[in-house]
Amino acid sequence: MLTCTPVHPHFAARAEGIDLRRPLTEEQKAAVKGAMDRYGVVVFPNQMMSDDEQAAFAEQFGTIEETPTLVDQERRRIANMKINDISNLGPDGRIWGADDRRRMYNLGNLLWHSDSSFKPTPAYWSMLQARVIPPVGGATEYIDTRVAWDHLPDELKAIAKDLIARHSLIYSREQMGFDAFSPEEVERCTPVPQRLVRLHRESGRLALYLSAHIGAIEGWPRPEAMALIRELTEFATQRPFVYAHQWAVGDLVIWDNRCTMHRGTRYDDKKYPRDMRRVTLEDSAPTLEQPI
Repeated sequence: MLTCTPVHPHFAARAEGIDLRRPLTEEQKAAVKGAMDRYGVVVFPNQMMSDDEQAAFAEQFGTIEETPTLVDQERRRIANMKINDISNLGPDGRIWGADDRRRMYNLGNLLWHSDSSFKPTPAYWSMLQARVIPPVGGATEYIDTRVAWDHLPDELKAIAKDLIARHSLIYSREQMGFDAFSPEEVERCTPVPQRLVRLHRESGRLALYLSAHIGAIEGWPRPEAMALIRELTEFATQRPFVYAHQWAVGDLVIWDNRCTMHRGTRYDDKKYPRDMRRVTLEDSAPTLEQPI
């Protein structure tokens, strides 16, 4: 039986009682789904998996994104295309150099974001497992954007409710000063429209759909648009709203990208290896095709 213990006053829980490496019963799948719909972020400790086991677990809940690495695909470390490599390691297992292009690109993960919001059909759940962690630092921070919407002043709710934002990886990397994209990479990063406020169907709650990948709002001058996005992001990420997960090897953390944002935090990535592997599920449709 799945037992959930809240780890934050507003959202997020620690779940125990199921071995995720084995095929789940319908009752177990329903329990995981129910926990996700309620808490938005669920931590499953002591679930060390192989890449194939992690992918097999994920496929019980939806369709996995199979997306090549945007930057330096030819130097990809993990053969399984269902696994997203969230690490600081090359194919030889060595830590990236300080000026490695992949390291510069991945610094964008330090910004608050929702996975794959830059895709026409964005992400549903992300499932990140810790294989190797540094001795200090490297926590992942989360917020629930349903909670942010609930607390948002009515004036801002009225402004945001019907807006359409445009998302691209180019926008988030620009914020970090990374502009070393090839023409082919730029072509793959065409901005896509997403609702700024969306309905989380299972809970029946509205959520802000924020991300560092936002770089424009349709019909707004860009400086005014980005001022609003910054205001909303700063509101949503107030410290009382944040759950910071301190990783242990074998942790599997699942979050619902439709109603959460997250970001990585600093660690000495030039000294310590960090091997994290993520599987991401696709949502059912573009946000503009979903009811609100």
